[in-house]
Amino acid sequence: MEKKTKEKYFEAIGRRKTSTARVRIMEATKASFIVNGKDSKEYFKTEDERRLVADPVAKGISANGKTGIKWNIEARVSGGGIHSQAEAVRHGLARALVLFDSELRGGMKILGYLKRDQRAKERRKFGLKKARKAPQWSKR
Repeated sequence: MEKKTKEKYFEAIGRRKTSTARVRIMEATKASFIVNGKDSKEYFKTEDERRLVADPVAKGISANGKTGIKWNIEARVSGGGIHSQAEAVRHGLARALVLFDSELRGGMKILGYLKRDQRAKERRKFGLKKARKAPQWSKR
């Protein structure tokens, strides 16, 4: 039986709408990004979502001039749609990077990666067709 070595990792939670992402980062010799057991390129199909997820590592670290560190990133995501999950992973990844190095906080804040986007669908109220749409009113 092979014994796993305890690696030091930084963990953070990111959220968006109903999506929740638990992100762990570890320094590594070779960069890897795994989401729910799959490679991030396989999990996030569009280039826009891939760029969205990789932004904190690419832009956030380069803004502070701390390039050259390779990361082993693991994310567990649940709830919501695929785009919402991508934004949740970005939020969690940015928070984990700030835990690793607090000097990154300023750059991440300017880019808006540490802000949790709390906008979610409003609940439907009784007597209405949707959250705010009322049935057509007629005088007679």
